[in-house]
Amino acid sequence: MSTPDRTSNMTGNMKRKMRSAARLYAVQALFQMEHSNLTLDKVRLEFLDHRFGDMVDGEEMLEGDEAHFTRVLEDAVANQASIDQMTDRALVAKWPIGRIDPTMRGLFRAAGAEFRDEATPPKVVIAEYLDLASAFFPDGKEARFVNAVLDHMAREARPDAF
Repeated sequence: MSTPDRTSNMTGNMKRKMRSAARLYAVQALFQMEHSNLTLDKVRLEFLDHRFGDMVDGEEMLEGDEAHFTRVLEDAVANQASIDQMTDRALVAKWPIGRIDPTMRGLFRAAGAEFRDEATPPKVVIAEYLDLASAFFPDGKEARFVNAVLDHMAREARPDAF
């Protein structure tokens, strides 16, 4: 007998919020992996044990969709080389992925992982990661840049969706 999915009794809005939180955590985890040289397993467990729904500086962190977080994180790491190549093709020639902000690299890698998976429409992926870009870079100019790069990546990864 299988156990029921813990999201089965939730509203669609709550599930969307949990997926959005999972995307945020995936970008943060990819950033942390790059800066700390920790393994995927260590970072994933740290996030699942200490970030999802925990209190940080007196504020409760959002509960994330653990399965979505794990899938995005694992796919981004397993397919990093091809995702980085796809990102490089979307960037201006003078700005290879190695020269961009590490948070933005994590964002492009997480979004690239979702573009490779057909579970979420590319336009939804773009909108979700644009929201994250706006949160990480509130000045606004970065969000326009992210939008252009993600649009190019999406059209390459899933041309049939456009």
